[in-house]
Formats: sequence, C-alpha cells, structure tokens
Amino acid sequence: MTPPADPPPLRPFAERLIDNLVHRLGKDERAAKPHDWLAASILTARDPVIDQWMCSTRALHAAGAKRVYYLSLEFLIGRLLRDALSNLGLSEEARAALAAYGIDLDEIEELEPDAALGNGGLGRLAACFMESLASLDLPATGYGIRYINGMFRQRIKDGWQLEYPETWLAHGNPWEFERRETAYLIGFGGEVIGSETGASHWQPAEAVRAEAIDTPVVGWRGRRVNTLRLWNARALDPIRLDAFNAGDHIGALAGEARAESLVRVLYPADSTPAGQELRLRQEYFFSSASIQDILRRHMQYFGDISTLSQKAAIQLNDTHPAVAVTEMMRLLIDQHRLSFAESWDITRTTFGYTNHTLLPEALESWPPPLFERLLPRHMQLVYAINGELLRTARKAGMDNGAVAAISLIDEGGERRVRMANLAFAGSHSVNGVAALHTQLMKKTVFADLHRLFPNRINNKTNGITPRRWLKECNPGLTNLIREAIGNGFLDDAEKLTDLARFSGDGAFQEKFAAVKHANKMALAAYLKEQMGLGVDPDALFDVQVKRIHEYKRQLLNIIETVALYDQIRSHPDRDWTPRVKLFAGKAAPSYHNAKMIIKLANDVARRVNSDPSVAGLLKVAFLPNYNVSLAEKIIPAADLSEQISTAGMEASGTGNMKFALNGALTIGTLDGANIEIMEHVGRENILIFGLTADEVAHRRADGYNPRAIIESSRELSQALAAIASGVFSPDDPNRYAGLIGGIYEHDWFMVAADFDAYAATQRQVDQRWNDKPAWRAAAINNVANVGWFSSDRTIREYARDIWDMT
Repeated sequence: MTPPADPPPLRPFAERLIDNLVHRLGKDERAAKPHDWLAASILTARDPVIDQWMCSTRALHAAGAKRVYYLSLEFLIGRLLRDALSNLGLSEEARAALAAYGIDLDEIEELEPDAALGNGGLGRLAACFMESLASLDLPATGYGIRYINGMFRQRIKDGWQLEYPETWLAHGNPWEFERRETAYLIGFGGEVIGSETGASHWQPAEAVRAEAIDTPVVGWRGRRVNTLRLWNARALDPIRLDAFNAGDHIGALAGEARAESLVRVLYPADSTPAGQELRLRQEYFFSSASIQDILRRHMQYFGDISTLSQKAAIQLNDTHPAVAVTEMMRLLIDQHRLSFAESWDITRTTFGYTNHTLLPEALESWPPPLFERLLPRHMQLVYAINGELLRTARKAGMDNGAVAAISLIDEGGERRVRMANLAFAGSHSVNGVAALHTQLMKKTVFADLHRLFPNRINNKTNGITPRRWLKECNPGLTNLIREAIGNGFLDDAEKLTDLARFSGDGAFQEKFAAVKHANKMALAAYLKEQMGLGVDPDALFDVQVKRIHEYKRQLLNIIETVALYDQIRSHPDRDWTPRVKLFAGKAAPSYHNAKMIIKLANDVARRVNSDPSVAGLLKVAFLPNYNVSLAEKIIPAADLSEQISTAGMEASGTGNMKFALNGALTIGTLDGANIEIMEHVGRENILIFGLTADEVAHRRADGYNPRAIIESSRELSQALAAIASGVFSPDDPNRYAGLIGGIYEHDWFMVAADFDAYAATQRQVDQRWNDKPAWRAAAINNVANVGWFSSDRTIREYARDIWDMT
C-alpha cells in the first residue's frame, strides 16, 4: 500500500504538555494534581496519533485498498498511554518534559485505568492483533462493544471472590472519539412480512440505536494508526414523558435502561432465561451494527456490493459474532435485493472464522424459540442456509449421523441453533490457534464438516505483541538485549535468536539475573504494599495467572502446594527450595467450582503464610483483580510459568508465550501452544509432564478410575484428605467436600491422573533452580527462541492465507 504522507510537524512535547494543561484542563503547573498531569500527557501524546490516524485514513481511501474487519466481543487493550508513547518513540521526551515539573512518568502511567473491555486471552489476543495490524501497515477496523462496567472488578473478602462494577469511564476516556454521524438501528422481535414478489420484510417490534465510538490504535514506530470502533447503545426515546408526567418516573426511563443493558456488562450470567436473552441481544447488537457499517462504507467508496469480498475481509474472533453471517445474508437479500445464491457466495468469500476452544459452553447454541422470537428473519435464514448445507452433505454421500452432526440445528435432546456450525458454513476459512488445537478441530467438533469441506480448516498459531510484552513491560531486559544484539529485534522479534549465543556466557547470565531480580524486587514491593505480604525476591517465583477454570487446573497446583507444605513440615532436614506461589484470575460469577478454587487458594495461603515451620520456604498469594496492568508487573518477575491445563483442552494460550519471552521456564502439559514452544526452545529448556491429549481421550473412553489412582498415591491422598476434612477451612470443615469429591468420583480434568507426574516435575524444578548457571541458560534460551510467537508473524499468516492481502 502507498505509504501515507507525513503528518505536519508538532511543537516539542514539553510545550504542548503545558498548553494542554492550561487550555484543555484549566490548570497551571502549580495547581495541577497527578490526574491532571495524566490527562495532559494523554492529550499531548494524542496529537501526533490523530495526525497519523488521518494520514492513514486518507491514504487508504486514495489507494482503494482492501480492509480487515475484526469482530470480537472482547478487546482487552489495557492502558494506552505507555503503548502510544513507546510506539511513537516519544517516551523519553515525555519523561523529560514531566520531570522538569517534578512529575514521574511511571507514576502518571499507573493512574490510567485499564479499559474494561475484556476478560482473558480472547480479548488480549484481539488487542495484540489490532496493534500488529497497524504495525504491519495493514488497514483494519476492530469492532466490539463499549462496555460501561466491563466484566467485573474482583475483590477478595475473607478469601471469597466478590464482583463489583468496573468504573473505568467514571472520569471519561480521552482516547475515544464519538462519531454521532455513524449510528444504526438494531431491531429485535416482531414479524417477517412477505410480499407478492417473494421479497421478505422484517418489521421489528423494538429497536435501539447503535452509536460508534472510535479509539485509535497506534502501530510500531507510528507507521499506521487503525481504528477500534466500539458500539454504544441508545434508546430511540430516552424518556417517555407521558409516563413520567403521570408519575411513573422510573418506568418512564425503562427504554433507556433496556438499551443500556446491552453495553453494561461483558458476559452477563446466562444461568437464567433473561441472562441468555441478554447475551444473544448483545451479540446481535454489535454484529448487526458492524455489518451495517461495513456495507455502508463499501457502498460509499466502491458502489458495487458484488465486489465486497475483494475489498473487505471479515474475521470472526470465536463464535460470539457468528450471527453476523445471517445478518449479512439478511442485508444482502432484503436490502440489496440479491438472490440467496449470490448473497451466500458473497458471504462465504468475505467471512473467516477463528475457533478458540473446543469446550461445549464456548461453542454457543441457542434454543430456536428464543432465537426466533428475537430474530425471526434470521431464523428463516438459518433454516435456508441449513437446507443448502444439508443438501450439499447428501450429495457428497454422507450418512444420517454425519448429516445430523453438520446440521445447524442440533436435534439431540433440546433443539439448539449451533452457532459454531453457522460460522463454519458461512466462512471460506476456519482456523484453529495452535497446531494441536487445529488437529483436534478436524477430529472432534468439526469432524464431519471437515470431511465435507476438507480444505477449509487451517492453523494460525496465536502470538503476542513484543512491544507491550517485552519492550514496555520489561525495559530492563529490553535494554540488556539491545546491548547484546542491537536493535533489530525491536522490528523483527525473530531476530531474538541472536541472543542464544549468550546463553552460556557467565557475564551475560549475571546481568540477566540482575534484571530478573530487580523485577522480582518490584513485585515484592507491590505485594507488600497491596496485600501486606512480605516475600523473598531470592525465592523461586512460581506463577499461575489466568482465568479460573477447572480445565486450566489451578486446583492441581493448589493440591500440590498442600502436598509440598506437608512435605516441608514432615522433613525439615531436607534442603528445600524456597518458593513463592502466586495465583491470580477471575472466575465467572455463576461458576461455582471456579469460585471455590479461589477460596481454597486463599485458605491455603492463610494457613501456609502464618505457619512458622515453613517460614522462608513457602509463601502463597492470590492477587485480586487480575488485568493487563497487573500482568505487566507479574510476568517480568516470574521464574516458573504454570501452563498445566488438561491436555487437549487449551486451544493455545498466550500467557505461556509472554512468560517465556520474559525469561520464565514453563512447567506444562503437551497442550495448546506449549507443544510449539517446546519445539522452538528445545525439550531441555521446558519442563513437560502428564498425559497427552490422546491419552486423556483414551482414559475417558476406557472408564477412568480416579479413586484407585488417589489411593495408590500417598502424597495425593493425604493432600486431598486434608482439604476435604477441613484442615484449611476450620470455620466450615465441609466446605471443600464437594470439590474434592468430584476428583474421586469422575475427575474429568485428570487432576489425579497427572498429580504424581506433576509433583515429580516440580522436584525437578527444585534441582534445576539450584543449578544457577543451567537455569539462567535455559531462561535465556527461552527469550531467544520465542520471537516466532510474535503476533506480527501470526497476522502475516492471516493476511497471506486468509485475507489475501499480501
């Protein structure tokens, strides 16, 4: 693409900083408070961002280039000031400008709230992808929802997770721009009216207005600025004055409250019919607004709807936006008056679908009555698409079982609309996010669809942006690498391989260890300040931070911690390796077992940390409200990265990549991207244990007996007995009886099956930690060999293989 013209030159940062402080915020440098300096710094950094944003947009229009549209229910973008300054090369200029007034840039950056637009790896991946798209000069727009209160702000009280609303927008967001001219009506309910010509017209019973709010996304070195477009919801009539004047002051505002509910909370609990309906409304709301916006823009600039797939590539980030397939069909057929065949061809050649999980709850499905009541025209189109799909399957000679598996309607038990099958059928490309995950897609959930469309599934292993996850969060390590191999890795992360030759260099190892120790000192200070917990920075920092879910097996880690605690007390004569066990992550509000795991982690921490017999040898902490900014503190300080999911259940993981890039060794199963990390860093530089995905499947199929395994393992049986009997919950001895009973009875996640191997591998960790040169060499080799896991590489593969944008 033709590079954009250079934006006009700006005055020095220091001049613009004070100008913004005075003229935009109404403060001078003597009266300004820290939050004023933050706002002024953002406004000052924003100026060149806006200039480059406009240049990028003008160049895109002039070139008539193809664009990527990335639809995701989450964008976990974190704080943006440090990211913008770093990518624009303004960090040091900003630091000096603030220092002249006695203000520390690092302290100011800490005041910026994390954008509450996501929860876990799915949202963080979307944010990394958006940054890489801009860094690679690929025009793109991300589409999502502007959540007012996010998922929730987690507090831990008496060890229990409590959920509170995020308030990240309480004082506004200087990074966003409201686009009043870009608004669309989103309908729900009503009926479909046919005409004598055979055309259909949907008359919704209710409607809300989707309004666009844009945030610029800055690429590395400011090469391109793309757009993250988030949708806000408004009622058509914010207040019913007749009802208000009649005395129904609350009811008069019901319409606005109903519209606002669409953008209040990410992942509202769906354990009730009302919760399920709200989720479907949310997904259709943002999908419809996004597709309407894409089609409006295409017609504005190109004028011919038939060329859509030549100028637009729409990528569905997991199954949540799958309803966009039927929305596209509705608009093409009902508004653009194309035939079903023409519309289906355009839809399939425009959409790509990324599957992120094989877990049943993530492969969304909806009861047909709910789907049809909210989206009657879309239900008609689901049946029409399904008819086309099943006829294709029959022509291919597929049997009844395969046809039933392919169908968009699940007829087994309660009938359901299968959104993953809809996304698959409506896309020309369906990709997994790690090599193992992609193979399992072909063998399990999409086996029959894969047989019908054997060239559609492909792999695109996930990646992370090295700008945020090395340069910005770990400046000490970044500077050390620059001293050793130069700056080339900042533009191409795969050049980190040049660092491998220093892995055995004693002097370099000492510098590397000093950087890690400084990061651990900083995290230790944070733990002391925030939690009152003192930890030894010389201890091994053993970290598991991620969404709390049984398949991620935080429970396995906690049980092994209990076993280690017992062993240290029973054998004080042994030379134990001092450890700090760190946990963090949020549990879905309605996920009972996940919340019990959080409580157990805190109960174990309380007992262990107050026991003088293990003082200096074992500390445990659960850090509340895990988010991007907390990850940026924890990951550079980690020595050991826990990636211990049940094999075959983690699609990829990206935390594993972030930890390895920052010099942590991985202890993990052969699951997700762990396998590819092992291939890149070398089997000797990672600690692998446990069953493989095939072995897990065979155990489940052959009638796995966890009780027999537990009874044959003294350490495991003692640890489980201690937890189940109330040793760690004296106030409620039966608190964990159900949680532990589940391991005895079925153990779907293979905690018992993998425990002994996990515990033995942890003792190998102890031995390796005590050989400092060998540990440091392995850690350096991890840093050197995970540049391949840059999201830049992933996006290049999407652009080449899926979007046709090379």
